[in-house]
Amino acid sequence: MTDDLLARHKAVMPTWMPIYYQEPIELVSGSGCRVTDAAGRTYLDFFGGVLTNMIGYDVPEVREAVERQLRTGVVHSSTLYLIRQQIELAEKIARVSGIEDARVFFTNSGTEANEAALLVATNLRRSNQVLAVRNSYHGRSYAAIGITGHRSWSASSLNPLQVSWLHSGDRLRGVMARLADGDHIDAAVEDLREVLATQTAGDVACLIAEPIQGVGGFVHAPDGLFAALKKVLDEHGILLISDEVQTGWGRTGEHFWGYQAHGVTPDLLTFAKGIGNGFALAGVVGRAEVMEAVPAISFSTFGGNPISTAAGNAVLDYVLDHNLQANAQRVGAILLEGLRAAAAQQPIVAEVRGKGLMLAIEFVRSGTLEPDAAVTTRVFEACKAGGLLVGKGGLYGNVLRMGPPLTLSEEEAREGLAILVDAIASAAA
Repeated sequence: MTDDLLARHKAVMPTWMPIYYQEPIELVSGSGCRVTDAAGRTYLDFFGGVLTNMIGYDVPEVREAVERQLRTGVVHSSTLYLIRQQIELAEKIARVSGIEDARVFFTNSGTEANEAALLVATNLRRSNQVLAVRNSYHGRSYAAIGITGHRSWSASSLNPLQVSWLHSGDRLRGVMARLADGDHIDAAVEDLREVLATQTAGDVACLIAEPIQGVGGFVHAPDGLFAALKKVLDEHGILLISDEVQTGWGRTGEHFWGYQAHGVTPDLLTFAKGIGNGFALAGVVGRAEVMEAVPAISFSTFGGNPISTAAGNAVLDYVLDHNLQANAQRVGAILLEGLRAAAAQQPIVAEVRGKGLMLAIEFVRSGTLEPDAAVTTRVFEACKAGGLLVGKGGLYGNVLRMGPPLTLSEEEAREGLAILVDAIASAAA
């Protein structure tokens, strides 16, 4: 039973691993965009294992690809041997990355992907100085925590890097809040120049940034910011790393990668989550001249193994063959428009934001901008009671995050929207 499983969890797992809901659930099966718990209750899933089950559950194409590889008897060989599935997936990712003469290195997680990108950038520049963004999240290793600008996720102050911080794209709070897009970009460029002049020794390795900040509550700066920043970075030879762990593979609808909204190509991009659709798969892509900067041997034992890359090939083929980017834009618009219409009637909602199927609702004390984590939790629990799973996040824990499978149908979007609207109304009452 779930209660027994919860007690067992608490007996052997650390307390700093959070579990959702006052009454946690065990997911025992899934199909399409729906999951079923151990009690037999079925939910529409708008969070997809934290934006990871990108094309839903029980996808025949993925299952068959993995089963074919399993039948060969080779689950692992290490990259000391040629891996056909890995090479084929690298070729596909290189083609869709938008980066010329691209090289791909596979890892197991977004954390490892960002570590690999930092390894490349700091070696190329022979510097451990890094620019990062406030309110960001990049992973749980020491270097990744070091470039994470979100106190709730910064478990240690120990850091192998010298980090200087840029302002985030938060439109509600902070020194650049409420600025018009052009003024925001100008202020961000001025901020970058000042940080370089005052906080660094001049030989900075890179800027790492998320096009849309994931854990930070799906906050994002105006389109075009990365291009404006890169002009300054290029003056100093500083690399741009785009952390696409949550924004990649067409999730934003308007583009395949989040960086493309900015009219610039990064030197390196990192990917993870959705490409494996639940299998551990991640990596970094960069120009050959950049990726070849590592002067010693390095590899990832399990990164890009035959099973995960068999899944990854099937997932990427499915995304492209079914044009899920277009579906994300179409279905996401239904949710965004519906939520904004409902939010206009609710003073507890400060903002509905996002792109495609990457959407967030920020909750505040009625009529103010004071974050309200308690009302957020009430909406969160009410969604579950109504049969909808969503996520939480934001710097103050007051943001509902939604990253449904990119296969979400218009009918499912309207179903989830109705549950969300009712949940918000009940929490506001």
